[in-house]
Amino acid sequence: MPDEKIFYLGDTARVPYGGKSASTVERYSLEIADILIEENAKIVVVACNTASSLALPKLEKHLPVAVIGVIRPGARAAVAATRNDHIGVIGTRATIKSGAYERELRALNPDIRISVRACPLLVPLIEEAWLNDELTDRVIGRYLEPLVREGIDTLVLGCTHYPLDRQEFRAPSGTLGGLEIALTDTPDNFLRVAREALQLEIGEIQLREVLHGAATL
Repeated sequence: MPDEKIFYLGDTARVPYGGKSASTVERYSLEIADILIEENAKIVVVACNTASSLALPKLEKHLPVAVIGVIRPGARAAVAATRNDHIGVIGTRATIKSGAYERELRALNPDIRISVRACPLLVPLIEEAWLNDELTDRVIGRYLEPLVREGIDTLVLGCTHYPLDRQEFRAPSGTLGGLEIALTDTPDNFLRVAREALQLEIGEIQLREVLHGAATL
């Protein structure tokens, strides 16, 4: 989307969300979304499966702009890809506990078979940038082996640490696009992970303070 101005806000002060309660994820998501609205966002992409699975209804009700989550696109892609109608889903404990992917997948195909697995160790390993590490390979194997034995032919990476989606409202062609990045805490491993996992060179990073309680539930 080269014509869009993208403002990315990473809640580095409070991640990971995956082990937190639903009410906490809702509150955090609303506080972060309010900062995006202050930046005149015309659409908010909730680029987190945990926030999408637990906070999307609140965000849709609270925000004056369109809100896009990542659960529905992932489910749609999985149903299109499977050949034996048996789909596996991995994600954080909160995402798996929410049942969001099962609901979306069965809404698309009531006869679909679904195997799910919470993978709480993967996010810390990725945050440490242990992307090509024997320990990471062993952890992935340990998590995925039961799903493979059950016969899945398609796997949903139900955490945006695992990858991402895109699209929607395009700016007019020729508009000067750009990317601004802000975090709620010092970068630490953020730059290293962005460079090694995404091959993304990031320039200046802003720091933004979250105003607790600014959003009403």
